[in-house]
Amino acid sequence: MKKITTLMILFLFIAGCASTEKYAVKPGIEVLRERDFDLLKGKRVGLLTNPTGIDRELKSTIDILWEAPDVDLVALYAPEHGVRGDFDAGDYVENYIDEQTGLPVYSLYGKTRVPTPEMLEDIDVIVYDIQDIGCRSYTYISSMGNIMKVAAENDIEVVILDRPNPLTGNKIEGNVAEEGFFSFVSAYPIPYVYGLTPGELAWMINEEGWLETDKKCKLHVVPIEGWKRSMTFEETGLPWVPTSPHVPHAYSAAYYVATGILGELKIVNEGVGYTLPFQLFGAEWIDNPFELANRMNALGLDGVKFRPIFYKPFYRQDAGKTLKGVQVHITNFEKSPMMYVQFHFLEVLHEMYPEVEIFSLNPQRHSMFDKVCGTDEIRKKFSERYRFEDIQPILERDIESFKKLSQKYYLYQ
Repeated sequence: MKKITTLMILFLFIAGCASTEKYAVKPGIEVLRERDFDLLKGKRVGLLTNPTGIDRELKSTIDILWEAPDVDLVALYAPEHGVRGDFDAGDYVENYIDEQTGLPVYSLYGKTRVPTPEMLEDIDVIVYDIQDIGCRSYTYISSMGNIMKVAAENDIEVVILDRPNPLTGNKIEGNVAEEGFFSFVSAYPIPYVYGLTPGELAWMINEEGWLETDKKCKLHVVPIEGWKRSMTFEETGLPWVPTSPHVPHAYSAAYYVATGILGELKIVNEGVGYTLPFQLFGAEWIDNPFELANRMNALGLDGVKFRPIFYKPFYRQDAGKTLKGVQVHITNFEKSPMMYVQFHFLEVLHEMYPEVEIFSLNPQRHSMFDKVCGTDEIRKKFSERYRFEDIQPILERDIESFKKLSQKYYLYQ
């Protein structure tokens, strides 16, 4: 009995060591704290963050810097959804006072998306700490670039507290956004899924001259410790805080990529308003979800399965309606062609309902669809025959060249 107990203790010890090794990832805020906040000491600090800016124990970066000795946190900057996450997607955010600290919160998702001179008064360094999802249309990277631009013009330092990319550092999907289609949802000439951490992307933006100013910002990236490009977010051992109301889980990022572009047309529900945001395709006029699921599965897409579903959204434009369609199941993230799923769905939908002219149902949404796609070429080409093969070359033409360019800015292997 004693021998068994000893073996059990040894096993638990080894398992514990393995677990510690597996979850040895530290985000930038923890690394900065271990460095005794060396980049911020004696400086007046502004912080652009939201609820995802936390340490492993779920303590907010706001509170960490507020309590840190020799760090003078004087202002907060609010991206979309606000610094405490109390605004919905697209909601206009006003300037306000943070109740926890009494600090002024300057909105970068309201009257202006670029800090004004008044917002930068007495600021020596701006810190950025936000968990992103690695997708071009997610607006936090646009806010990051805006503070870098203004900082460069005003001789202010920028410190990026780096965080993992939940889509890994290896996934790259989609075309590079084109001139004429840059916007807050496609701010830079990068693919839809770009395979970089916020710190790596910031370095790239700065060095490639994408700040729309003739100056570079004084950029410091505090790297993640222990992160590897192949890691899923679950493998980091870090807690996930919803990056926005409809991205409640780390795996939600992949579904956002798979359905979010189509969702911009507002002709098919993508699960927003129901309990499975970005995991569904549904509409009242779809009358046979079983055939739809069979046709989608017959495509044999790697790492993706579909099942028929009936559901009734609780809010947004389809609230109270009974919708029929399919649930998307990503069964193998590494193999799945995430961005392409929604275009395959449109192809099958058109085969089943050729009388429905999809792109004529809500033409006022074409502009936003094109902005998210980074071009109007995809919409125009696809609407000719509704064939994925017609737009596949467009979606894939920039991947290798971007991969070659972006490797110069890798901070992790």
